[in-house]
Amino acid sequence: MSTPNIKQYKLIDHAYDVVIVGAGGAGLRATLGMSAAGLSTACITKVFPTRSHTVAAQGGMSASLGNMGPDSWQWHM
Repeated sequence: MSTPNIKQYKLIDHAYDVVIVGAGGAGLRATLGMSAAGLSTACITKVFPTRSHTVAAQGGMSASLGNMGPDSWQWHM
């Protein structure tokens, strides 16, 4: 296996105050929070954005709705 010649790639330097690794729900929320605080942010992920674990998670979310049968928010915790 040969080592790639790095000189063939154009390198671009970037500077950020914060780099968030992971673009799931928590990563995106952290990125938004840091940006709102005035910090220069970058959010990186190894997968296509719609394949983050938050989007791809099984099960979804549950909620206690007033227009349905008897329910309680405690039952969903």
